[in-house]
Amino acid sequence: MKNNSNHFSNLLELNLAVLFISTSGALSRYIDLSVPVIIGARALLACLFLWAYCKWKGIALRVERKDRLPIFLAGMLMCLHWLSYFYSLKLSNVAVGMLSLFTYPVITSFLEPVVLGTAFQRIHLALAGLVLAGIYFLVPSFDLDNSYALAVLIGVLSALFYALRNLILKRKVGTYNGSMLMYYQSAIIGGVLLPVFFWADFKMVGSQWEALIALALLTTAIGHTLFLNSFKHFSITTASIISSTQPVYGIVIGALFLSEIPSKATILGGILILTSVVIESVRSYR
Repeated sequence: MKNNSNHFSNLLELNLAVLFISTSGALSRYIDLSVPVIIGARALLACLFLWAYCKWKGIALRVERKDRLPIFLAGMLMCLHWLSYFYSLKLSNVAVGMLSLFTYPVITSFLEPVVLGTAFQRIHLALAGLVLAGIYFLVPSFDLDNSYALAVLIGVLSALFYALRNLILKRKVGTYNGSMLMYYQSAIIGGVLLPVFFWADFKMVGSQWEALIALALLTTAIGHTLFLNSFKHFSITTASIISSTQPVYGIVIGALFLSEIPSKATILGGILILTSVVIESVRSYR
């Protein structure tokens, strides 16, 4: 009974993380700034919040020498993921941008056995098929002159960066606190993108500080920390597939606050993707 209770608690925490992270789609569409400026401000603010939290909780920030390179590489991959993901959102809408990113569970299911040496599970081939079928309905025309097709392509590239970053950090979450890892991820991204602020319009940045703080605190500092912590309780593939509820939350938020209503084809694609979530959630519980 206790194991079932713990599993439910872990599953609830993972879904809460996904809900917070899903606010990124609507916020990225709402904030009227260039993508590098949005990501740079997001990272620097999140870094500040996470540093304060780690100090308050007495979480050590020291990183062993052998772990410095993997954490740095994970930070660079996270930077590429955020940049490409937000470009995908800007080129399309919340529904298409978020759903195209969710090829990453498929990519993860094939990379995890290679990178981490876990056993390959055939069920993930079927789930991959469902996700890919869903992606097919997102693209109105496989023509790169079409902004939606380009958005999906960039979204898939973002998914690859995200899958690799998650796999690198899988072995670190048992050693380091999730907030501490996100602190370094944010610091690396903020440092890389710091030069973009030399050309930024600070009046524009200042006029949208509420949305930037929400993106940094709710989406990044809280959401991504909870998601990293879930790696202690689930395989990367399981966490990735369960987190495919993120587009549903994101689409609902986008519809409510931005009046972005998805097309019938997008809804069909989303249903196929989310079917894989239900299957994997039940399978992982058992």
